[in-house]
Amino acid sequence: MFKDGEIVLRPLEPLDIDDLLRWENDVEVWKISQTRAPYSKELITQYILSSQDIHVHGQIRFIIDWKGTSVGTIELFEYDPVNSRAGVGIMIDGNYRNRGFGALALGLIVNYCKEVLFLRQIFCTIILDNSISVQLFESAGFLKTGIKKDWIRVAEGFQSAGFFQLILERDQ
Repeated sequence: MFKDGEIVLRPLEPLDIDDLLRWENDVEVWKISQTRAPYSKELITQYILSSQDIHVHGQIRFIIDWKGTSVGTIELFEYDPVNSRAGVGIMIDGNYRNRGFGALALGLIVNYCKEVLFLRQIFCTIILDNSISVQLFESAGFLKTGIKKDWIRVAEGFQSAGFFQLILERDQ
């Protein structure tokens, strides 16, 4: 586990099934997550039980826990140990947004990437009109290094997304 004040990043557990099911099936989040169909309880259960080794599955997800309450998730994906990088994504429950949990969780995952995985960089892709996420990642030191034109299909057509990178410097 990784901790910053009252925030803990902890592994997924079977007790998280209902929260993950609710979050993954929230159609408001699908635009960002690129989900196109709902997940079943059985599928979420199997995911929790079988996919938490980043070296085997290329991804890992943590629960953002605040005082024993699950307020969201943060995950690493597209883990590439050869090129020393991974993608990062955050989802904060709608009831807990704009309270600093995303920034704390991002700081913890950056440290995990540096001190445990020894990564050189982490990256993310953000729809450009998602100004809150853009601000979050930029405030953590991520730089927009490119724009993916018409990258994300939405109901209205396509939206462009920014590609953001954080080059990690190891403490000496």
